[in-house]
Amino acid sequence: MIKFYSIYKSDLNIRNKILSSIKKVINKNNFILGNEVYEFEKRFSRYCGSKYAVSCSNGTDAITLALISLDLPKDSEVIIPAMTYASTFYAVLNAGLKPVLVDINDNDPLINFENILNKITNKTKAIIPVHLYGSVVNIHKLKKIINKKIIIIDDCAQAHGAYYKNKKRVGGGNITKISTFSLYPGKNLGAYGDAGIITTDNKKIYNKLKSIRNIGALKKFKHETIGLNNRLDTLQASILIHKLKQLDKLNNKRKKISQQYFQKIKNYQINFLKYTNYSVFHQFVITVKNREKFIKYMSKKKIQVGIHYPHTINQMKYFKKIYGKIKFKNAEILAKDCVSLPIDPMLTKKEVNYIIKIINNFN
Repeated sequence: MIKFYSIYKSDLNIRNKILSSIKKVINKNNFILGNEVYEFEKRFSRYCGSKYAVSCSNGTDAITLALISLDLPKDSEVIIPAMTYASTFYAVLNAGLKPVLVDINDNDPLINFENILNKITNKTKAIIPVHLYGSVVNIHKLKKIINKKIIIIDDCAQAHGAYYKNKKRVGGGNITKISTFSLYPGKNLGAYGDAGIITTDNKKIYNKLKSIRNIGALKKFKHETIGLNNRLDTLQASILIHKLKQLDKLNNKRKKISQQYFQKIKNYQINFLKYTNYSVFHQFVITVKNREKFIKYMSKKKIQVGIHYPHTINQMKYFKKIYGKIKFKNAEILAKDCVSLPIDPMLTKKEVNYIIKIINNFN
């Protein structure tokens, strides 16, 4: 069976270093906000090109913390794409704000700018564009067409190491007000459990984030604001320090596999999505009209595939009562037909060629 993604294989060459670092943390008996946490934050901010980085417990909390740090009025609206992981939506709700859905582009997983403009009201205080599948939203263009008072927080949970059009990394603090990342195990940069991080160039927001994530205290027992318990574990930070060093190398392998897919998959039933030039291909998503048949066929041929994601936000059972009959055409088509091909950076040439051959034989 060709697995969809093997973290074990990706980390095999740094496994001993990771185990050694875990042992050091255990021996030091410093599991909460240890030196490794601050070291990882420093390295990640330098990698992205931002002034500051604040780690936290997971990607969902990263967005929630970012929104809370802005002190927006409670009736504020936050625009998000209808096609995204549920975390983006829940984070807005958890921050006490109102999420407003807009459609994505046709055959393109990124948020539609025209739809954004149509949904902006005097209550719109923030927009969260999602760099879905590692494809990158044109933030510079978005900034030009919206009111300057509307804050952009980009959800970079699937775009670690990707670049904007000006070749500055996603998460570079001078591009958006705040950028948030999930460091879930299956991400391009993933921990061995839940983890997240936020980047910004704004010192005031940086200090707020540090306080909020640590139960409202910059120093122990000095609780000066309402906070949450959203810290990154020292053990996870010690692992991420090593994994960050090989992120670019593994991203380049993802890009090479993607190029092979684009060039060699020749099947009229398979449709490619549009990806931006500097994508890091967290997922390689195609669309297939008869998805169930295709997935069964691939499973029979011992190839594991995925679906990201089977439902748009408005289609989820809990939210149907909120959105009723409102439709988001492009997002719903993608949800119905999407299939994620294996994009494990450790796939061999033989495995990639086999996957391509099998797909080309699908009918």
